Amino acid sequence: MRIGLLGTGPWAQMVHAPALGGHEGVEFAGVWGRRADTAKELADLHGTRPYDAVDALLAEVDAVAVALPPDVQAPLAERAARAGCHLLLDKPLAVSVERGRAVVEAAQESGVASVVFLTTRFQPEADAWIAEQADRGGWFTARAEWLGAVFTTDSPFGASPWRREKGALWDVGPHALSVLLPVLGDVRRVAAAASGPGDTAHLVLDHLGGASSTLTLSLTAPPAAAGATVELRGEAGVTSLPEAADGALSAYGRAVDALLSAARTGRPHPCDAAFGQRVSEILAAAEALLVG
Repeated sequence: MRIGLLGTGPWAQMVHAPALGGHEGVEFAGVWGRRADTAKELADLHGTRPYDAVDALLAEVDAVAVALPPDVQAPLAERAARAGCHLLLDKPLAVSVERGRAVVEAAQESGVASVVFLTTRFQPEADAWIAEQADRGGWFTARAEWLGAVFTTDSPFGASPWRREKGALWDVGPHALSVLLPVLGDVRRVAAAASGPGDTAHLVLDHLGGASSTLTLSLTAPPAAAGATVELRGEAGVTSLPEAADGALSAYGRAVDALLSAARTGRPHPCDAAFGQRVSEILAAAEALLVG
């Protein structure tokens, strides 16, 4: 599979490009970015071709990996799908429900495969734990805390305009939901939402499976307090999401594998664009309560 990269920011440089360049199952066929000079630098670093025009790249690849802000990702992903390219997308799929829906419809109508890279879902320990708890059932409630220090350190992501505007709800909220939804079921309603320090958001969710969950999401946590925790309580007792043994680079390689499998078999991946769209719908409902 020939795969092109859309985007040249820190995430593309740290994860996407190295993972694509080092993956034996794909040909890293090119890079397009909103800044041509940065696209050339990244392409040269990984021995591939820079593209000045996104449509030229779409015409010459089988798939695209997207490392762009969600408001840029969504229209380009729709364009890529309609050009017949499989989609390896970042989270959130979109911060507009309508734009996300357009991506899903384009992928379905074109028959292309899609995978949204939600890091935890592509880490073996976490993925196995999620599947085990989903099979076990009988959960009464869950607590998820996803606390980042992006805005309280010198993180390369701290200056991101979309993160500054949308905050933790849209940045780390998808990670928390990607763990909770397959275990507790879809969200029937966002029962409550409240703001905390900085960009912190507190949510209470009512799930179709009968359980409730609480989420605390932040990018402004003190560095010493940062980290992710998911705890389930139910008939089987108490269990917590295990720590991952590897990082985002290895997880992204598994996401590439998942796209290859979905494209080859025609079977949708659990983290496809439709799942990403559902996550965006839940976050949009929470955002409406937060700003209402």
